Amino acid sequence: MKAIVCNKYGPPDVLELKEIKKPLPTENQILVKVHSASLNFGNLVLLKGKPFLARFAFGLTRPRYSIPGGDIAGKVEAVGKDVKLFQVGDEVFGDLSGCGWGGFAEYVTVPEYALALKPANISFEEAAATPMAGVTALQGLRDKGKIKSGQKVLIYGASGGVGTFAVQIAKSFGVEVTGVCSTRNLEILHSIGADHIIDYTKEDFTKNEESYDLILGVNGSNSISAYKRVLKPNRNFVHVGGSESQLFQTLVLGPFISMTGSKKISNLLQRANQKDLNCVKELLDTGKVKPIIDKRYKLSEITEAFKYFQEGHAQGKVVITL
Repeated sequence: MKAIVCNKYGPPDVLELKEIKKPLPTENQILVKVHSASLNFGNLVLLKGKPFLARFAFGLTRPRYSIPGGDIAGKVEAVGKDVKLFQVGDEVFGDLSGCGWGGFAEYVTVPEYALALKPANISFEEAAATPMAGVTALQGLRDKGKIKSGQKVLIYGASGGVGTFAVQIAKSFGVEVTGVCSTRNLEILHSIGADHIIDYTKEDFTKNEESYDLILGVNGSNSISAYKRVLKPNRNFVHVGGSESQLFQTLVLGPFISMTGSKKISNLLQRANQKDLNCVKELLDTGKVKPIIDKRYKLSEITEAFKYFQEGHAQGKVVITL
């Protein structure tokens, strides 16, 4: 089969398209013929080995997982004898980041706990765009953010992969959503139902009179003090992504701010799990959430896909079609 192989850390040019042996499922695995995959920030970490601390999980001197790729969607081609939830022919999607990666390939073996049935009302490409970003948004809003109906929620970086899911998932909870993005992305936020939109190139959200019950920081480089300024007492700021400086402040200053004041600052470490994937699946099934795809690339164009993705301006998700 064809697969993307990464044997050393570096820029997208280190990725190689190779012919390798097709895997066989063990007794508790599923063999999936991959139709689509997608790019996430975790893919960049796995490719570059940065930040360096990530290498303790991914391999100190070279990638522990030679075939990258977390999000996939495809069709079950074979199942091990102990598999209970799926059968040959099922259309599935899932996040492989917790079970060995390997999604940038024509076939991959997956434990059944990493998959869910693909919603019938979306394409393989849309399904592949969903798992990691959708679950990240759900966990940030529901688990860390303690979102409740009627609240005012601010999502910074609302037009990217996680952000577009976060806007729609937040709306499903019955809240008032303000999305922050650049001028080129205003229409996207209108299309997915944001109640208010702030163009950060023209307006500083920290200097208006509005305050929020929950702030999800998906991108950007704002200081924690800036977010804290517009956060209501006894409410939550959740850092999902952004600059290394912002992450450092969240990890170092966040606990101190949370312990000494009424405003809670926390960082989300997304954890792939089937239960949350099925929660997102229900939102897809009912049409409350629709994946936004920016660009599509072939497997042979993976280098170009990564180069575009790492620029940080994707409107929604970048998808690989096999």
